[in-house]
Amino acid sequence: MKSPLPVRNGVNATRMRMPDGGPWATAMEYVLDKFNHVDPAGIVDRFERGEVMALGGEVVTPTTALNEHVFIWYYRELPVEKRLPVELSILHQDENLVVVDKPHFLPTTPGGMYVQESALVRLRVLLDLPDLVPIHRLDRMTAGVLLFSANPETRGNYQLLFEKRHIEKTYRAVAPVLPGLEFPLVVRSRMVKSRTYLLAQEVPGEPNAETRIELMDTRMDPSSGRQLGLYELQPHTGKTHQLRVHLASQGIGILNDPFYPVLHEQAPDDYTKPLQLLAHSISFTDPLTGEPVKYSSGLRLSAFPDHN
Repeated sequence: MKSPLPVRNGVNATRMRMPDGGPWATAMEYVLDKFNHVDPAGIVDRFERGEVMALGGEVVTPTTALNEHVFIWYYRELPVEKRLPVELSILHQDENLVVVDKPHFLPTTPGGMYVQESALVRLRVLLDLPDLVPIHRLDRMTAGVLLFSANPETRGNYQLLFEKRHIEKTYRAVAPVLPGLEFPLVVRSRMVKSRTYLLAQEVPGEPNAETRIELMDTRMDPSSGRQLGLYELQPHTGKTHQLRVHLASQGIGILNDPFYPVLHEQAPDDYTKPLQLLAHSISFTDPLTGEPVKYSSGLRLSAFPDHN
């Protein structure tokens, strides 16, 4: 369903489903009851200003009956967000694609406490492209190459590349060096992640996740006295936290990972210690031109700053 309200300040309107029945005579009464912890004057004001709409673009007024529409859309009142001290850079832009270097700590899309402070909303505002949507995602703590669709008419062509795995991705990661591991190493396992559990898990069963790991370089970390490796990772699948889980399963958890192999207590972001994981490059045959393309990150991992 397409929202009848346009994107505002880079943020989509929120959709709400109306109940089949209940003690509420109007849609506004239901919304006031559902959000009874919110200032009611603000809710009433949005209905009176005509900023609540139904699927066909009909304005939902303070007197619109509860069951007149199945869905309504409205703008959330967003809290003021402190700008994250990180910046993204544009690697490529045309009428169909926007490719960026996403920094560590910036989420791909709005969620939780981050709405305006997401790559999507920042780019929509910066480029004045309200139809911009991500074609894939990177974890908030992962930096690197990220693709967005700028044209709804060609979006499906690029999404199909990811669905059919006609994309080649290469990541870089810094992790300890463990004697005895031989490279290249291919890790296959069955991974699951539920909506209610923070971490992804490996479980017995048919593998559904595969990663190729290559050790590119090593160096001694003077602060810890341990040997660190720069690894190149090629995921054949795209499970949540796949790379972090697969390296941790080999005893070489990624440097500064607060989740794997041990879940740390939640703490404020330490911008001096980003997760040492970078989406280094992405390549594919452009479905519109038939030409091979490759986009590479200009970022570097701080533990191996001399490698590009």
